[in-house]
Amino acid sequence: MQRQAATQLDQSKSQRLYEEAQGLVPGGVLGIRRPYNFVPGEYPIFIQSGQGGRVTDVDGNSYLDLLCSYGPIILGHRESEVDEAVIEQIREHGFCFNLAQSWQNRLASKLIELIPSAESVCLVKTGSDATTAAIRIARAFTGKTKVFRCGYHGWHDWCVEQKGGIPEKVYEDVHEFHYNQLDELEALFGQHSDSAAAVIVTPLGHPLAQPIQEPAAGFLEGVKSLAAKNGAVLIFDEIRTGFRVDMGGAQKHYGVTPDMSVFGKAMANGYPISAVVGRRDIMEMANGKIFLSSTFFPNSLEMVAALKTIEILEREKALATIWQRGQVLLDGLTQALQELDFPAHVSGIAPMPFITFDVDEQGRYKKLRQSFYTEMIRRGVFLAPYHHGYVCWRHSDGDIQTVVGAARESLQVAKEA
Repeated sequence: MQRQAATQLDQSKSQRLYEEAQGLVPGGVLGIRRPYNFVPGEYPIFIQSGQGGRVTDVDGNSYLDLLCSYGPIILGHRESEVDEAVIEQIREHGFCFNLAQSWQNRLASKLIELIPSAESVCLVKTGSDATTAAIRIARAFTGKTKVFRCGYHGWHDWCVEQKGGIPEKVYEDVHEFHYNQLDELEALFGQHSDSAAAVIVTPLGHPLAQPIQEPAAGFLEGVKSLAAKNGAVLIFDEIRTGFRVDMGGAQKHYGVTPDMSVFGKAMANGYPISAVVGRRDIMEMANGKIFLSSTFFPNSLEMVAALKTIEILEREKALATIWQRGQVLLDGLTQALQELDFPAHVSGIAPMPFITFDVDEQGRYKKLRQSFYTEMIRRGVFLAPYHHGYVCWRHSDGDIQTVVGAARESLQVAKEA
């Protein structure tokens, strides 16, 4: 039985806002949220609201949100306990002051309790803040300059992939190696062993538009050994994996403790905060040896949100639920692809799934990918074509089955077309 394509959604208001925005903002919207990163003409461009595991666009279309704001939504949109704690802080105390509030100590203590690599903590705002601060600290501690990187580490000059507007001298000491390719890191140390300040790596491999990779046997251990042997600081970039793979991060899940690590995204269920944590002697560089300061770093609302988010994650054993439901999703997607003999495969771990389309010389995979994601968004499932998905705590068992059913139908339409 041939599966009919779903009806295109009304995106007229979203499109009008986008046309207006192009006269106000470069490109209408910035960065990865631009329409060409989805399916132009099919995906919404402006969101109106969110609740639980769903978002609603400005045209009133509702979607199961499997992108979760690129990772920060770990519980669900508008989680009342978190938001009420923040509102109470605003009403009763305020949040932006000349000096720190005691929330700093409470959150830092909690992070030290949970994260294996955390002996000392610096609280900042974004993932890029955290990775850049970590590199500055590592360079100050070692007195060296070279950085060996593996993964996406933000938009700052030293690490951003698109080099427009950045002098080459800013990133000439940063060298890339590929995930699970320990020999490439060995070669870098062979060339620069005397000047290597840091190795920064995502403990789970999640390159843009590519299959997610778990660490091969001995990979993370090998990275740690090479860094230690050559006097470099090992940094785990856990901006995505922190408070999603495990309450102690992927480092706890995989049993490898780095010298430093950075956390963000899921830590506060959408409120902007991140953390640099690590060995006390290394972190002491932030005590006058480097400059690390911002008007908004001490703001307490995000700290309140982070503590409440962590409280709920622990109390409800939310990550166990996410792993269980995410595994159902992975298994359902894998089964659908196999039964339909579809040229794509599922990668990732339960909290972070991704469908990758098999590349062919004729380029058919591009059309198949566009057709699949067009059908998914029309069926009310928001997944990104080039970025892995996320499962949040408020996604129900029924939601997961809806996603699997929509995926099966969308794969059938794509294949038949």
